Amino acid sequence: MIWTNFKKKVNTKKNKYQTKRFWAGFLLAQILLFFMLSKIGFAVELFARFFELKKRFHQQLFARIPFSVGDVFYIVVFIFLGFILINTIRKVSRNKSLIWLFVAINSFYFIYQLFWGMMYFQHPIREKLPKGVVTAKQTKELALIYLDRCRKTRELVSEDGRGVFEIENFKEVETEILRRQKHLPKIIGSQKSTAINSFKPSLFRGIMSYTGIFGYYNPFSAEAQINAELPSIFLPFTLAHESSHQLGFAREQEANFVGYLIGKESGNSDLRYSTEYFVLKSLLNALAEKNPAFVKQVLSAYSPGMKRDRNAEKAFIKNHAGILDSLFGITNDLFLKSNQQDGSVTYSYFVNLLIQYEYSPDQQ
Repeated sequence: MIWTNFKKKVNTKKNKYQTKRFWAGFLLAQILLFFMLSKIGFAVELFARFFELKKRFHQQLFARIPFSVGDVFYIVVFIFLGFILINTIRKVSRNKSLIWLFVAINSFYFIYQLFWGMMYFQHPIREKLPKGVVTAKQTKELALIYLDRCRKTRELVSEDGRGVFEIENFKEVETEILRRQKHLPKIIGSQKSTAINSFKPSLFRGIMSYTGIFGYYNPFSAEAQINAELPSIFLPFTLAHESSHQLGFAREQEANFVGYLIGKESGNSDLRYSTEYFVLKSLLNALAEKNPAFVKQVLSAYSPGMKRDRNAEKAFIKNHAGILDSLFGITNDLFLKSNQQDGSVTYSYFVNLLIQYEYSPDQQ
């Protein structure tokens, strides 16, 4: 009897070890499989078509729920991981906990890649735009153009008691973004707007303010999350950016470019001003290292209202700087580079797309 019980315990431990080994091997196989698929254009195209087919249903699924379902999902995942960690430390059902952890990681990774991860490997937008060499002269010319546009549009928007830009009606901004999605130039892709408002304020906005993250697309719920604590100057363009992810543009700087296309000709002054301000700031950032005198000259030519908006922006960033900002900056930088993108503080690709588009023969 003692020998039988001993054999059962040994066999149980052996089975649990083999189960953990299986799920660890399965995860490795998944990583290798998706890596190989990312190198095959036809396979990437199939994933893009799948995204296009499912995005309307996916967005409709959670759009009517007034809070962020995706954030609730992340909270549940965090609690689950905490439960697993505690059990592992206390040696309570350690083997079962680790098996559940491997199963969860495998499921999470597969759904992420199926719904979103492979979208990073689509043909870059730059290959669809007219070829040309981007010069400092063009960048400066465009910076001056957008300085003039910003100054004019700034006169059309509302202010708060401090004289800082304030969004008049955020719902109208959301509606305008969905409307403008339908007028994107066909040259950049065949992605179609669903016209479904699945924009949500993030439940993590207090934390996000200290991470440097303005918003994000949740691939599990297809919601466009935004940090509602941001200064108004950031909000409309950030939402246009996240809506670009909902359309199927995965790369960050390409989503910036699509956000620019959504906002540049908008009839909504709030969206247009936020877009023009972002474009101008990106152009100046691209020039800052080699042309500091020009950048200083442009900044001094900001209108009084633009200067107040810039000071409010700088104050917000300063008040929320810290270890979380640095940590998430490094993490985000590594994530972007692992998905064939420039790092988190690189504006060059967006500026190149912007200038290629603005100076293309069709735009002249």
